[in-house]
Amino acid sequence: MLTTRIMTDDDKREVCNWKYSGEYEIYNMPTYDEMVEKEFAFLNLKRQNNYNTYFDKETCVGFTNVLEEEKEIFIGIGVTPNYCGQGYGQAMLKIVIEKCRKLYPNKPHYLKVRSWNKRAITCYQKAGFVIDGDEFVQETSIGVGTFYRMIHQ
Repeated sequence: MLTTRIMTDDDKREVCNWKYSGEYEIYNMPTYDEMVEKEFAFLNLKRQNNYNTYFDKETCVGFTNVLEEEKEIFIGIGVTPNYCGQGYGQAMLKIVIEKCRKLYPNKPHYLKVRSWNKRAITCYQKAGFVIDGDEFVQETSIGVGTFYRMIHQ
């Protein structure tokens, strides 16, 4: 069973040190200091409470980001590189969706995923998300990419 908490400074430092390999290297974060300087992601003071870290016993297995928008709830997720493909993404999504249903009962949940990331798409589909529409191009902090929008059913 996973436990979760608001992301601490130590958690943020750990996530900044994650190193993905191969095609997933695009998800490697800048250094902690660079992220502080740019107020990027979980180091943006206005959004830092949107991030939760997840643990299997004492081991960090990932994090989620929840952002309330006008009509929907955006969910972001990151799984520790050594734990990808082991079901942790689905388990974290189950927890965060339950939390969102309680906090935002009348708003649908969605996420975005790079269209080439079959591993993540499969995880999200197993967690109850479906692709909503065609691919779209979006600029992100790590470059321009082609994405799918996925909504939770």
